[in-house]
Amino acid sequence: MDTSSLLASAAVAAVALVLALGLPAVARPLLVRAGVLDVPNARSSHQRPTIRGMGITTAVALPAALALALFLPQGSVNESQARATLVVILLVTLCAAAIGWVEDIRGLAITVRAGLQLLVGALATAAVAIIDPAAQQLWWIPAGAVAVAAYVNVTNFMDGMDGISGTHGLLVGGFYAFGGAVTGHQWLVYAGVAIAAAFAGFLPWNLGRNKVFMGDVGSYLLGASISVTAMAAFLAHVPVEYIFSPVLVYLVDTFVTFLRRLLAGERWYASHRQHVYQRLNIVGLSHVQSTAVVCAATVVVSVLGIVAAQGSSLVQVVATALCLVAVLLYLRTPTLFQRHFRRKAGAEAR
Repeated sequence: MDTSSLLASAAVAAVALVLALGLPAVARPLLVRAGVLDVPNARSSHQRPTIRGMGITTAVALPAALALALFLPQGSVNESQARATLVVILLVTLCAAAIGWVEDIRGLAITVRAGLQLLVGALATAAVAIIDPAAQQLWWIPAGAVAVAAYVNVTNFMDGMDGISGTHGLLVGGFYAFGGAVTGHQWLVYAGVAIAAAFAGFLPWNLGRNKVFMGDVGSYLLGASISVTAMAAFLAHVPVEYIFSPVLVYLVDTFVTFLRRLLAGERWYASHRQHVYQRLNIVGLSHVQSTAVVCAATVVVSVLGIVAAQGSSLVQVVATALCLVAVLLYLRTPTLFQRHFRRKAGAEAR
C-alpha cells in the first residue's frame, strides 16, 4: 500500500470519524424533542428509558465517507468496477438505515421488515455480480440476499450492551481494511476504514455519562454495511478467512442462542437475555467488561483467520483448530466467570 493510498484511506476515515463525533451534538436535542426513547424490556440490559436513534448520525457519517472514497484513487486495474462496488455499499447503507429509522419511529411488521431486508440483499448481490459479468456470479443472489438480511438481524440481536455495536463496527471494519490492503482491493480498504471510523465515533456518546443508543437505524446500518462489504469481497475472491473470521463470534453467539431457545420450546422471536454477552452481564460483569470479552474473542478469532489465510496447509489446520477452541471458550465464558465470582465470594466469606 503506497503513500497516496494511505493518505486517501486516512481522509475517508477522518470524514467518517469527525462527522460521527460531531453530529450527535446536533441530533441529540432533536431526538429528545421527538421523544425517540428506548424503553427497557425483557431483552434490555439497561434500567431507564434512554435516547435511541442516535445511529442516524452514523448513517450520515458512513455514507459521506463512502461518497468521498468514490473520488479517490482506487489502486485497481479496473477502477470503474471498484467505484461501482462502493456505490452499491453506499446505497445499501442508506436503504438499511432508512428501514431501521422507520422501525425506530413507527415500527414495521416482521414480514415487511424481513421482506425489505431480503430485497435489499438480493438487489445488492445482483448489482455486485453484474459489475463483473465475466465472473458469471448471478447464481449467488439467493445466498447473498439471505446473508445480508441475516446479518442485519444478527447485529440487531447483539445490540443490547453499551459499547458492543460501536466496537464491533470498529473491529470488523479495521480487519476488513487490513484484508483489503493485503489483497490489493483499495475499495475494501475504504469501506473498512469508513465503517471502523463511523462506529468508533459513536462510542463516546454511547459510553458517556449521558449515554444514548444507536437504535435500529444504527444496528441495521452496522449489519448491512458489514454484510454487503463481506459479500462484495467474497465475490471479488478475497480469501474467506479475511471475511468470515471477524464476524464469527457474532454469528456463533446468535446461532447457538437461537438453537438453545428453539430446543427449549421457547418463542425464538420473543425478547430475552440469553446471548453470551447478556449472560456475562447477568453473572456480574459490567457492560464494558462484557463488551471487552466479546471484543477479545473477536480479535483472537480474526487474527487466527489472518494466520490461516497467510500460512501453509499445516498452519491453516492449526489456526482453524485454535479458532474453534477460542469460539468454544467464548461460549463458556458466562459459566467460567460465574464460577470465579462464586469462589471469590466464598473466599471472602471465610
